[in-house]
Amino acid sequence: MRIEDLNAMSKEEFVETLGSVFEQSPWIAIKAVEDRPYDSVEDLHQRMVEIVRDSTREEKLELIRSHPNLGERLKMSDDSVKEQQGAGLQNLDELEYKKFQTLNYQYSTKFEFPFIIAVKGRTKEEIFNYMCERILKDPAIEFEQALKEIYQIARFRLEEQIIM
Repeated sequence: MRIEDLNAMSKEEFVETLGSVFEQSPWIAIKAVEDRPYDSVEDLHQRMVEIVRDSTREEKLELIRSHPNLGERLKMSDDSVKEQQGAGLQNLDELEYKKFQTLNYQYSTKFEFPFIIAVKGRTKEEIFNYMCERILKDPAIEFEQALKEIYQIARFRLEEQIIM
């Protein structure tokens, strides 16, 4: 689809089309629809990021918590499944799975939200190493890093949906 197609959609179609760009958080698309027309993917992405930045800490935390743990074998959004498969996280052997589970548990216990990273173009080994590094960070810094990763994930998802 093209950006012009998004601009021409009804509000309901726009929200249905972009409601999952930010994991299980259609409220961002609901707010973004009001600022149409958009000139480009960059323009749309920038506005969606501004909506998140302008939201309350509680809304940001809810957005972060809406993301699945990496390597989980539970139900998750189609986008998350596809992204994790691309990084090899849906095909972990038993030892790798246990390592990810342990680190996910330690991370979420410390920060009270799941580890988030834009996995596109990364290997499971790189992702695991990032987890090991980031678990040592200060909670406030890691909160902001999680949001930066979410913005990148949303950008990738928009680029997959919209022809530039």
